[in-house]
Amino acid sequence: MKHEHPDLLATPAADSRPPAGGRTTGEVILEVKGISLGFGGVKALSDISFDVREHEVRAIIGPNGAGKSSMLNCINGVYQPQQGSITFRGKTFKHMNARQVAEMGVARTFQNLALFKGMSVLDNIMTGRNLKMKCGLLAQAVRWGPAEREELAHREFVEHIIDFLEIQAHRKTPVGRLPYGLQKRVDLGRALAMEPQVLLLDEPMAGMNVEEKQDMSRFILDVNDEFGATIVLIEHDMGVVMDISDRVVVLDYGKKIGDGTPDEVRSNAEVIKAYLGVEH
Repeated sequence: MKHEHPDLLATPAADSRPPAGGRTTGEVILEVKGISLGFGGVKALSDISFDVREHEVRAIIGPNGAGKSSMLNCINGVYQPQQGSITFRGKTFKHMNARQVAEMGVARTFQNLALFKGMSVLDNIMTGRNLKMKCGLLAQAVRWGPAEREELAHREFVEHIIDFLEIQAHRKTPVGRLPYGLQKRVDLGRALAMEPQVLLLDEPMAGMNVEEKQDMSRFILDVNDEFGATIVLIEHDMGVVMDISDRVVVLDYGKKIGDGTPDEVRSNAEVIKAYLGVEH
């Protein structure tokens, strides 16, 4: 089978942000070890291992069907791998559900938007604060006393995110009426509302034009700098990946075929073969 992706060796755009290689990263915050996942007789992932360092932008790339989204689904508890473990901040888990992962500080955006289209931008981002709310549902419903004070504090936090993402003019607009690129920004805002330590981004620039991609690249780097979130990113645009990532792991047919800095991955012969359409 052939994979077409001639952009792997492309030089980053001249008007893009400077390379991310100068970023200071910390100790390993997340470690994926020996993860294998199958559906019936189909192997989605085979013995995948890699780590993520605190404060880095870590990209996962690969041709269509390589297992990238399946890998994110294992990290955030949507899928339960048959083999392997995931270690987060020194604690090792074989199985976690999505709520446990979220409570530990891992947030996720999705390739296909799952926003509440009839709700405003503000209310969509507010849904990301649910795990942070201490008052019960009844108190929230009547907005009495402590519940009202709590909601005001959460709204203040959300307003900060809206300002950060430069969508103030749309804060009361139903999300379904926004252009696609702005909807992607709202999706990012909802994830940021969870105050994540690790932010999983599944193709945040899919379907965007060049200008929208440049804006989203800037926001991702700013999230990393200003919010201090560690980023794990799936993205098909290799110019973007090579521009903003500290390290890149490459999957093909559910197997890891490369791992290293953007320059190391760019020159990896096996990676080049997978992307440039060599027969397997």
